[in-house]
Amino acid sequence: MQTQEKPKRLRRCQLSVPGSSPKMMAKAAGLGVDFVFLDLEDAVAPSEKRPARAKIVEALNTLDWGRTTRCVRINDLTTEYAYEDIIEVVEGARENLDVIMLPKAMSASDVQFVDKLLSMMEKKLGLRKRIGIDVLVEEVEAMMRVEEIAASTPRLECLIFGMGDYSASQGVSIRDIGGPTGYPGDVWHYQRHKMTIACRANRIDAVDGPYGNFNNPEGYAEECRRAMILGMVGKWAIHPSQVEIAQQRFSPLSAEVEQARNMVKAYDEALAQGLGAVQYEGKMIDIASVRVVRNLLARADLIGM
Repeated sequence: MQTQEKPKRLRRCQLSVPGSSPKMMAKAAGLGVDFVFLDLEDAVAPSEKRPARAKIVEALNTLDWGRTTRCVRINDLTTEYAYEDIIEVVEGARENLDVIMLPKAMSASDVQFVDKLLSMMEKKLGLRKRIGIDVLVEEVEAMMRVEEIAASTPRLECLIFGMGDYSASQGVSIRDIGGPTGYPGDVWHYQRHKMTIACRANRIDAVDGPYGNFNNPEGYAEECRRAMILGMVGKWAIHPSQVEIAQQRFSPLSAEVEQARNMVKAYDEALAQGLGAVQYEGKMIDIASVRVVRNLLARADLIGM
């Protein structure tokens, strides 16, 4: 396996765009979103899946994506489309593709299959950079094996909780994805928490999946807040109106960044004096306090704050 260091990518928002629509892909390229995935799976009718590959390659090669991470969601490995999705898109887009997204992974071996195929193609094509893998956890079997999946390959960069298909897999009764259910508390708390722990243990990102009602920005913002509290770094958007909400919610406030930098400075000064803890703004801070704020500062540095 390759041992390259993973690139640091912003995933505050991952925007879903149908790969069969050149118009929507062109619009997405100009939004300044952190991460766009051009979809060959759920958003594309079976009759359009093969033609959509060429449209995606054209969009990746000709549009100005700026700093946006460019990803393609392939069809799942139980279909007849998946391996040709990878081959045609990688051969066509080459280094204009950053990440392949694998839906409905059931085990570590599913991710390892994609990893091996990409490794062979990178050698054949002489690519100078490694294409990453993001994986959707959206079946109960995957949730049971999420620790194995998270540790499956060094190429893996992120797990995403896909609560839509997961609802069907577990038999959850829900009116809309991420919507109110009457259940006391967050119906997805366990799944989000379990997946995020697996991600953090393996130094990869955790991202929350879609919120179906894009006419309810308050509900979407609340779901972003719940995911962020648990350590997730971003959320999907299924409509451009959700992009700004996600990117704002998963960004620290300027005042928080300034306070964090001051706290680290105060702690470093204490260490230089041989102290293991120091009082800062009326509170005692130590190495544990600083570890928390260093996560915030790492995110701020990536954003450019």
